[in-house]
Amino acid sequence: MNKVDALLQDPAIAGFIRYLEAERNASEHTASGYVQDIRQFAEFVWENEKPPFAWERTDRFHARRFLMHFQKAGAAPATTARKLASLRSFFRYLERESNVTLNPFGGLRAPKQPRHLPDVLSIAEITRLIQAPALRYARATEDGKTSDFLHYAMLRDTAVLEVLYSTGARVSEAAGMTMRDVDFLGGVVLVRGKGKKERICPLGGPAIRSLRKALDAAKAYFPTVRNPPLFRNKHGGPLTTRSMERLMKQALIDAGISASYSPHALRHSFATHMLDAGADMRCVQELLGHASLSTTQIYTHVSIERLRQVYTEAHPRA
Repeated sequence: MNKVDALLQDPAIAGFIRYLEAERNASEHTASGYVQDIRQFAEFVWENEKPPFAWERTDRFHARRFLMHFQKAGAAPATTARKLASLRSFFRYLERESNVTLNPFGGLRAPKQPRHLPDVLSIAEITRLIQAPALRYARATEDGKTSDFLHYAMLRDTAVLEVLYSTGARVSEAAGMTMRDVDFLGGVVLVRGKGKKERICPLGGPAIRSLRKALDAAKAYFPTVRNPPLFRNKHGGPLTTRSMERLMKQALIDAGISASYSPHALRHSFATHMLDAGADMRCVQELLGHASLSTTQIYTHVSIERLRQVYTEAHPRA
């Protein structure tokens, strides 16, 4: 029995996981993160003891020592903040179930986190990036290195980049898209986000045209199946997030742009360019699938920084 299975022998933890999945509609990945944080706290308090644990015997002293342990070990402020949020939620559940009378993590403050402005590509760089797969394929054709799959891969990679920038979707959301999710007539795509929440995102004209070309090529290369992945690998399965990261890196290199950018930079660029053009922040929040407007507000700071940079470079007395 591994550590996670052993931990689920504790009825409080098992009940919390059921609560996350049934009432909070949490994904398996999210639930796994909670379990990891709870396991670390249980090991910190009870060391080698086995479940079930006496959660009612924990107090704020345990909670503070636990968080300080990670801070002293050099954990990033975001990591410590996540553990605080996980355990606060867990003990809030235990309070609701009358398993404890005190939430030891209630009232504790998360460490202050440095605010990093997101990486954003310029509109000219986006254009070069999206054109890169076609240029790479043209060079391969000149060298006699071509095939039906390479042709499809070129069209697919172009469509991936177009869809990520057109919708502002996370790379994991794009990897999960299927044919049924796209409404070409309405020009929209269904996006399944965090917490299994769904949203509708518009598709721009270039993204629609790229998708049509890629899907036409896929029909000629892959056998017909019901509701295939929108973006497919060589074997016909869904293109993974890791594969999308690799194609992004290759496109960046081919476009002569720093390879340090990740696919998430297209999401950042989408939001920043929308706000730069005067889009309403609430609309951008909905398109990004942010639960809180404060998360979207980071992109206003990006826009201000860009304005400040332009002012500094252009104003004679800046």
